[in-house]
Amino acid sequence: MKYQKLNYLVFFIYLLSSSVSYSIERPDINNLIIHEKKKTIGKVEFFNSKKNKETLENYKENLIIINFWATWCLPCKEEMPHLDKLVSKNKFKKIKVIPINIADEKLKKSKEFFEKLNIKNLEIFYGPSLDLAKEFKLRGIPTTIFIDKDGYEFARVIGFIDFENKSFLDWLYNKI
Repeated sequence: MKYQKLNYLVFFIYLLSSSVSYSIERPDINNLIIHEKKKTIGKVEFFNSKKNKETLENYKENLIIINFWATWCLPCKEEMPHLDKLVSKNKFKKIKVIPINIADEKLKKSKEFFEKLNIKNLEIFYGPSLDLAKEFKLRGIPTTIFIDKDGYEFARVIGFIDFENKSFLDWLYNKI
């Protein structure tokens, strides 16, 4: 009888622990694509707000989030303040967020966009849209790419994502 109760207890703990790990492993976000096999990324070049050339190699020590956006994109307008808040959280300091304006717009337009939305924690990046769209096989914006510390794409979100979603934040924290 003692062993039977112990078996039930062990089985219950197993069920409880596996459901918790599943929710962390796969957040409840419909448009999140987690790759079974990580994808190699070629040499990617883009520019920062000071018009200096950047590459992903510059951020190799961090988990990288690249967010492709444009000033005319309504979901981007909704998403960017959430992304800005993500960067301000201490537990995500090992993440480098690179929001790249992919619309070949003037830098001034991007700065106005950030000012209007009160974006304070993100730097503006921009790049050759055709090259970046080809390299990352972009199908639309916003698109968010997740790159591990070894430089491989392990996940992406096509479309809007709430960067304040608890399930997503737990998943992301486990990737750092």
